[in-house]
Amino acid sequence: MPRPLPTFAQVDPSTWIVTVSGSIQATPRYPGSSDYTAVGYPSIDIRRVGEPRRFSAPDDGFSLSLYDDPVFRIGPTVRVVPGRYYGDDRRHLFGLRDARFAAEPGIFAEFYPVSFIRTRFEARQGVYGHHGTVGSVAADYLIPTEHLLFSIGPRFNIGDASFARKYFGVSPAEAALNGRVTPYDPRNFYSAGVLGAVTYTPNATWAYTAYAGYTRILGASADSPLVRRPFGSPDQFLLGVKIDYSFTTPALL
Repeated sequence: MPRPLPTFAQVDPSTWIVTVSGSIQATPRYPGSSDYTAVGYPSIDIRRVGEPRRFSAPDDGFSLSLYDDPVFRIGPTVRVVPGRYYGDDRRHLFGLRDARFAAEPGIFAEFYPVSFIRTRFEARQGVYGHHGTVGSVAADYLIPTEHLLFSIGPRFNIGDASFARKYFGVSPAEAALNGRVTPYDPRNFYSAGVLGAVTYTPNATWAYTAYAGYTRILGASADSPLVRRPFGSPDQFLLGVKIDYSFTTPALL
């Protein structure tokens, strides 16, 4: 028998598939916090009809691909880090300066060594809230079925001294005002963890994702008095759900 010819999806450049997503998650109130809060946010994905939708983990930064092929893609990304404010915990944060929420633009790159493993790298620079340099490395093992997609993989994050001091440092003046902590000057930030997710796609219009993650703060930042109890915890958990709604529309570009 002759070998079957490969089939390719026909890409329609005149029509877009727009996917609008809404997510809500329980996350630490601020980096190193032992208290949790609910956070909701939207997102959007646009692709041509016939183009497969790329896998995206719930903890990916907001990204735009400038180059995209089946093995590699690269482009700009941005993340938002929640701030720490006196009103979050008046009892323990008295005398400590507020750490405003931060915006971190940067670049990302993804590489698929095989079709069921995705690796992702991000390098970002704080431009508001802090001015440190941060990065993250992630890998996801993908298990697709007819209507379900399972993913799980490790996470590793790093930050320089500027980032660490902003969220985990305590100056002598702050320690004197608070009266319950000692001065501390962290030189770095590390964290490692894991994230798992399952996505149910009953049809081309709707998709539902549930996910959970765990991160442990490591390095000098883990020794900060703001991370130790009763002020905080090095164990950071994440739990969330996401709903996707997809529709077609004439392409604008």
